[in-house]
Amino acid sequence: MNRFLALALLLCSSRPALPQTRKYTDAEVEKIHRSLLLIDTHNDITSKTVQGFDIASHGATTHTDLARLREGNVGAVFFAVYVAASYVNGNRSAHRTLEMIDTVKRDIVARRPDSFELVTTAAGIEAAHRRGKIAALMGLEGGHGIEDSLRLLRDYYDLGVRYMTLTHANTNNWADSSGDKPKHDGLTDFGKQVVREMNRIGMMVDISHVSDKTFWDALAASKAPVFASHSSCRALSSLPRNMTDEMIRALAKKRGVIQINFGCDFLSRKAADESPLLHPLATAAAKKSQVRASLSDVVAHIDHVVKIAGIDYVGIGSDFDGVGCTPAGLDDVSKFPNLTRALLEKGYTPQDIGKIYGGNLLRVMREVERIAAESRQ
Repeated sequence: MNRFLALALLLCSSRPALPQTRKYTDAEVEKIHRSLLLIDTHNDITSKTVQGFDIASHGATTHTDLARLREGNVGAVFFAVYVAASYVNGNRSAHRTLEMIDTVKRDIVARRPDSFELVTTAAGIEAAHRRGKIAALMGLEGGHGIEDSLRLLRDYYDLGVRYMTLTHANTNNWADSSGDKPKHDGLTDFGKQVVREMNRIGMMVDISHVSDKTFWDALAASKAPVFASHSSCRALSSLPRNMTDEMIRALAKKRGVIQINFGCDFLSRKAADESPLLHPLATAAAKKSQVRASLSDVVAHIDHVVKIAGIDYVGIGSDFDGVGCTPAGLDDVSKFPNLTRALLEKGYTPQDIGKIYGGNLLRVMREVERIAAESRQ
């Protein structure tokens, strides 16, 4: 045999076989999708419930309501305790944080206790799911919400908050944001203290919205895995809010997870280039005609993370009701079965999808809980 042919055959035989893909029936997709625990780590419907929207009613202009959560088989939601940067003026950030915590507890969970259950642990998510409830959790979006006080940070934890996004679009007094001018070259000494205190009490460190330097500082300061609650891949859409391949690999090495954001500009370079969010003077007509991302773009971001870091380090953080444009085919929370079909037909197994939809996030939560428990011994 020609030695070059023999070498070619040897190389071919050593490569892993490509996954066998096929079409799936609606019944197959439904059965698989209903078997999975789907955890969405960032949903902003709270910005509407705090203004009086009833989550049990039909949300004609929202991405989220109870009926559609059930239709999408969403098993757990981290509702955003979102504190806009404007609340920094007049020291109203803590006031707003408490209002947003209250809307989760009163306007969502207490209003429909037959459907929602407030939980704070990985085990609690699984137990609520077994009881047929949607697990409701809280993530504070915007580190300025603690008003530079570790006491407030601990108070929010006691009220049920289980992650904090170190910054929002604004640089605060101790951490630089990706959406603002840097002031601190990442985290200040107090910012590192915040991260360590989050580790100690068992609150997940969320690095969505932070500057690249803040990311690296948080990664170094944290004893526990850190995660991105709603970010995507900068290699596919070059927003500063997205993560570089180097960052994603480092996050994975720390056993963290990147939760893919469904905003069109996060997913599609073309959508980002034409995004009205990047052009404040855009007309209403221009905003309405924004280029949409697609379901395949979401799969591409998941696939990218899997290829560069592994199946254990990617999840879902949709940002529904926090973004103005969602992908065609993933218009709202009811459309998650479409993503299940797309992943299956891409070659992902139900076990793979189980990791993406919730298993990876539960692993991070358990690790954060374990490290906090050990610090109390």
